[in-house]
Amino acid sequence: MDNSAYRIDKKRVRDSFGRAAASYDAAAIMQREVFERMFARLDLVKLAPQVILDAGCGTGLGTSRLAQRYKNSRVLALDIAPPMLQLAAARQPWLSRLAWRSRQAFVCGDIEALPLEDGSVDLAWSNLAMQWCNDLDLAFRELHRALRPEGLLMFSTFGPDTLMELREAASADPAHTHVSRFLDMHDIGDALVRAGFKDPVMDMERFTLTYDDVRGLMRDLKAIGARNATEGRRRGLEGKSFLQRLADNYERFRRQGKLPATYEVVYGHAWKAQPHPSLPGGAQPITLHRHK
Repeated sequence: MDNSAYRIDKKRVRDSFGRAAASYDAAAIMQREVFERMFARLDLVKLAPQVILDAGCGTGLGTSRLAQRYKNSRVLALDIAPPMLQLAAARQPWLSRLAWRSRQAFVCGDIEALPLEDGSVDLAWSNLAMQWCNDLDLAFRELHRALRPEGLLMFSTFGPDTLMELREAASADPAHTHVSRFLDMHDIGDALVRAGFKDPVMDMERFTLTYDDVRGLMRDLKAIGARNATEGRRRGLEGKSFLQRLADNYERFRRQGKLPATYEVVYGHAWKAQPHPSLPGGAQPITLHRHK
């Protein structure tokens, strides 16, 4: 299938996450677990950020925790879906909300077109949001632009084996896309380097959620807003015959009475280098090697 079929429809993403805002926290079990593992990695870096960007903040779990950890910082919460931002802004108890909001800003925007000034952020944080970008190179360039020199980017996203069972089961309808394509960890690392980041560190782990039936998986995906947003999706409702074939195909993966849903989670962090003082525009020196 042509790659354009996997292009993400951003309006669909915005609408899906907006509708899922109220149900997101109850269903986002894996997203919380990935957040906790990512958050623990902050213990390994020395950082005292003045300004933090939570890119793809959702309902504000990360925004709140980052503000608590870095009490002297200002946290910018950015999300593409306004209802998510509204919940993030209302997350704190009312007694502390006024003081907490004085250190926050809630911005509706897209990671691929950040509404931020150059060099305005010390820590760019993004938990399971980068997979909704169409151009990862552009997204990393935007994050690089927004970071100050020696600023840190820390993120998680999905790798290619994510929802591999659902992808295979959905091959019952080869004319349409049903699951997004996700980039390999090494390709993501290469994109970081192309964007100008230094010392990228990448690793990966797998999570498996289990369900009694396919309907349970589909309900969870709908509840967190992770609907099929690819341009090659079927427009309108899926027919009963396809849904039955999907369920039948998925049965081949049943183990010990449960259906698995695999998630390959890629973690990465990298630093923005200091510009070279002797070259204009922060350009970096190039060393040429003579081949004999």
